[in-house]
Amino acid sequence: MQGSRFAFGPFVLDSGAGTLLRNDLPVAVGYRGLKLLAALVERPGEILEKAELMDAAWPGTAVEEGNLTVQIAQLRKLLGPAADGGEWIATVPRVGYRFTGVIEQLGGAKRKPLPLPGKPSIAVLPFVNISNDPEQESFADGLTEDLITDLSRISGLFVIARNSVFAYKGKATDVRGIAQDLGVRYLLEGSARHAAGRVRINAQLVDAVSGDHLWAERFDRSLEDVFAVQDEVTGKIVEALLGRLRAPPPRNRPKNLEAYDLCVRARKLMDDSPQTAQEAHLMLTRAISLDPEYAEAYRWLAMNHWMGWVHSGGPTETSRSVALELARKAVAIDPNDAGCRWVLAYLLAYERSFAKADAEFAKAIELDPNEADAWAALSDIATLAGRVGEGLEHIRKAFRLNPFPASWYYLTLGQAQYAAGEYEAAVETLRMDETYRTSSRRFLAASLAQLGRLDEAHAEVELFLVGNPHFTTRHWATTEPFRDAATLEHFIDGYRKAGLPE
Repeated sequence: MQGSRFAFGPFVLDSGAGTLLRNDLPVAVGYRGLKLLAALVERPGEILEKAELMDAAWPGTAVEEGNLTVQIAQLRKLLGPAADGGEWIATVPRVGYRFTGVIEQLGGAKRKPLPLPGKPSIAVLPFVNISNDPEQESFADGLTEDLITDLSRISGLFVIARNSVFAYKGKATDVRGIAQDLGVRYLLEGSARHAAGRVRINAQLVDAVSGDHLWAERFDRSLEDVFAVQDEVTGKIVEALLGRLRAPPPRNRPKNLEAYDLCVRARKLMDDSPQTAQEAHLMLTRAISLDPEYAEAYRWLAMNHWMGWVHSGGPTETSRSVALELARKAVAIDPNDAGCRWVLAYLLAYERSFAKADAEFAKAIELDPNEADAWAALSDIATLAGRVGEGLEHIRKAFRLNPFPASWYYLTLGQAQYAAGEYEAAVETLRMDETYRTSSRRFLAASLAQLGRLDEAHAEVELFLVGNPHFTTRHWATTEPFRDAATLEHFIDGYRKAGLPE
């Protein structure tokens, strides 16, 4: 979760946060300089060749060697002399550079503890697969994700999203540390296996503040009863934290366990490459053929059609139509599933059916106020509607529910920051490893251009166009769900200054 921190002399370099401190005061060092310094400091005493350093500071870009020389000179000036009067960075003639200082690697940057919400807060840690069969990994993951979904539908709870809890998969459990990272009081831990038609699930609810175990139980049932077990676990947790409540409307459950397994596997591939998008498409199509009334499979297939075309430059009219039809089918099968509702809302907004989209978003939030993806998607639509303050509020809420999210959250945040005129913040967001090198580069280029950093903006445009060779500002403007002329013009202005094709 945290970047590496290195101390040398009076300096502390935090490569993850992108900061350099001298005697606890920030040093004004540029983005390229920080990348170069991090590369050198992480391997003290080693000779780093010029090509390697240039790749660290200008990844995927052909630049003149003179740029490296200039950056090194600026770094030397900023750092000043070392304690012995020499330089921190030594030149190795005709080869490269070497960091000569003594380095102390510090612990990861301490995240500021997130304040606990005003309602009982919980994270469901990834259930451990205790079978000897690695194929059962997806079964344990699916159980975890379903419990998160079921709990998040309880309005009296604050529930962390699946992306964030899966950051701890396979790692040693430090209950107190994880709870502080995620800003929750309670953790659910468990294990699962199935064999010979039986499923065994162990679960325990822990109060991370006191260390007390509030509830623990073991289930040994027929594999076909796995969803009944999930409902029972959810009910026990809710009773332990909130007392007896009326259960929310039931969710649509798959009738075929193979279809369920395929859907669990496919949804892990949704944010990856075009190749994995194709793989997910095959899995979801097969899942629907096995279980034609499985709403979640239709929902993910709708997004798969959408994202598959986004990877190749933007959804075509045909793929948008298919995606919308699949999303409508998902909601028709399960009108109580918030995930199906927000996906339909998002696609309706792109069809400019704004009143219907707003109604579907409202219903999704009503059904599941903890659905982080719904808040992030709503941020995107609100920002492009000109409600920039709302957009920022929604994406920040999404990050609180999902502190370690998928890369598209950062794109959505950067877009909202750009729309708000917060260009420096947008540059910082869009240069984070989580989203850099994605289609978010267009917003990064626009932000840099608005700051007058045109050389950097043009470099980002060149890199963006390598992956999006057919992009034009005109096509983008006509396909995005803008409702506010001033907001649209603001984006177009940044694109033009950056040099994106008309």
